Order: sequence, then structure tokens, then C-alpha cells
Amino acid sequence: MIKSTKASVKKMSSKGVSTRKSYSGRRLVRKSSKKPASKKATAGKLVPKSASKSASGPGRVAKKTLAKSQPKAASPWTAAEVYEAFSRFRKANPEPKGELEHLNPYTLLVAVVLSAQATDAGVNKATRALFAVADTPQKMLALGEERLRDYIKTIGLYRTKAKNVIALSEKLIADFDSQVPRTRAGIESLPGAGRKTANVVLNMAFGERTMAVDTHVFRVGNRTGLAPGKTPLDVELGLERVIPSEFMLHAHHWLILHGRYTCLARSPRCEVCLINDLCRWPEKTV
Repeated sequence: MIKSTKASVKKMSSKGVSTRKSYSGRRLVRKSSKKPASKKATAGKLVPKSASKSASGPGRVAKKTLAKSQPKAASPWTAAEVYEAFSRFRKANPEPKGELEHLNPYTLLVAVVLSAQATDAGVNKATRALFAVADTPQKMLALGEERLRDYIKTIGLYRTKAKNVIALSEKLIADFDSQVPRTRAGIESLPGAGRKTANVVLNMAFGERTMAVDTHVFRVGNRTGLAPGKTPLDVELGLERVIPSEFMLHAHHWLILHGRYTCLARSPRCEVCLINDLCRWPEKTV
């Protein structure tokens, strides 16, 4: 029996799909009557919703964004560029001086030990009165640890530093005939004195071509690309490799002063930097 053309019929496919069609053959509705396959049956074919998110979600996007934001490794400075940079430093300041006030190698040693995690200005304020009464190991021992603390109590970690100053004074008298040793190993054997202290004293007191790396030098070495390194020792050795010998006597002072007054940790003054055209820092403002 033939129905009108507006009528429709249902046909069941072999796959359990019900299709409603007109006699014109145009498909109107398609519904599946088949139950979803189990996860076990479709293992390897279906991607769980959570897995889909992890594959293309925020974590992956963050990694891609981070990778794009990472600057490419800067090219190393050429020997000519290093020479040019330190020639400019020398021309601007031919005889740079350290800013720690001292009277002799001993007071310089004490000042450097006190300057750890403190500013030179803060140390100078405390040591002016101290060195007026104790400028030798013997006088420092006569002063005593308790009175020494009163002189340096405005400096951070002053209690520990007072103990170190008294102890190093005793060791200088006992092992070095009251004289500051002229070797790195000798200075590093003193309480409170590390590699940076030894390099500063050897350079400023005895004219050795050493490279003392403090926070300023570490920042300048890395930021400019002159001698990048993960540790102060890495930066120290890198600078020693690239800086010509004729500049090494004053090199650490130039770099310290540059980091202290120009290449600041926050808001570096790139517009007045002597070496801004040579600097490899991708964020420089000129």
C-alpha cells in the first residue's frame, strides 16, 4: 500500500541506526540507537577528555609561551669589543678607588669582612670611630669583642662579624706575625674571609690583578653578556679570561662602580651607560 509523499517511513539499518526519510530520499533526522562502546572496546581509539585537555590545555600553552619569551643566547663579546669597553672606563675614570675607608692592609681586611651583606657607606660610618682606636690586631684584641660590638652594631650581622674580627686578629698574631698575608690561601684561612675578601685585599692592598665579584660585578657580568655565569666564581674566571691584562688592576673597581651607579639592579640607567652600544642585554632601553 502506497502512502502520500508527505508520509515518511522508518528503516532500520544493519548498524542499529534509525533514519527517517521522505520518499524524496532527503534525510530529515538521524539518531543512533546503538549504545556507546565501552572504554575497553575502544582503547587506543578514544581520547579521554582529561587527556585532551592536558595535551592542548594551559600547561602546553604556558610552555610554548615561555619558550617564545626566552631570548636567544647572545653572541659572546669579541676581543675588540672588550678592549673598547674598558678603554672607555679608563678614559672616564683613570684611577678608580674602592669606597671602603681604611688606614692599612689590616683595617682594609676588617672593613671588607664587615661589608658582607652591608653597604660600603654603612661600614664606613661605623669604622671611622673604630679604626681611630683599633688599627692593628693587637689593639683590636685589647678593645675586646664586647666593645667592638658597640662600634659596629649598626651593621647587619654585627655579632657574628665581631667574633670573626677578634678571631682573625688572634690568628694574624699567632700565624702571620701580625701581618695580613699576601696570598689568597693565607687570607682565606682567616675567620670571616672568603674568596671575594681575599681578592679585594690582594688588589687594593698589594696591587695584585685579581677580580673580586660582588653583587654588582655579578650582575654586570651576566646582564651585559661580558662574562655570564651561574656563580660568582664562574663570572670571576670568565672576566679574567676576556679582560686584557693592561686593564686588570682596575677592572673590578670599574665594574663595581658601573653596577653601583649605572647598571642598577632596578631601573638601570642605560641612557647614560658608557657601553650601551656593546651591551648584549635584550631589555636595555636604548
